[in-house]
Amino acid sequence: MEMQQKEGLAQQNLLGTLKSNKSFSTFINAIDKAGLTASLAGDEQFTLFAPTDEAFSGLPTGALDRLLEPANKDELASVINYHLVSGRKTTTDVGKWQSARTVQGQTAPIKVAEGKLSIGAARVTLPDILAKNGVIHGIDKVNLPESKPN
Repeated sequence: MEMQQKEGLAQQNLLGTLKSNKSFSTFINAIDKAGLTASLAGDEQFTLFAPTDEAFSGLPTGALDRLLEPANKDELASVINYHLVSGRKTTTDVGKWQSARTVQGQTAPIKVAEGKLSIGAARVTLPDILAKNGVIHGIDKVNLPESKPN
């Protein structure tokens, strides 16, 4: 039964797969506010390190509300793209890397310790959720890209 369910989910794109999992409603809202829904619903293959709803609660007070304001759309898109890697990569693939070049442009460090895969400060807690156009790995923290000097 479990396997059939996973195969069924693989018929949906990344966005549809996120929506079918109750752990990602905050991230889905952020994707929508950043205007990135089309890129995650398209045919291009991505690996998405998706912060769970619980991960967002770890942000400083007010940080999420500030990011979701229309005036901060570009910054929000940058944060989301920092969780996105081109290509379809399972945890086995990612675990062989020392870092990942994100769609945002910066690299995020990859570490495997005691069988647990981490990217940036976040640990993968929901690995290898398959979608038609990629793979989702649920993570327990929101990784923030380094601020670029103006």
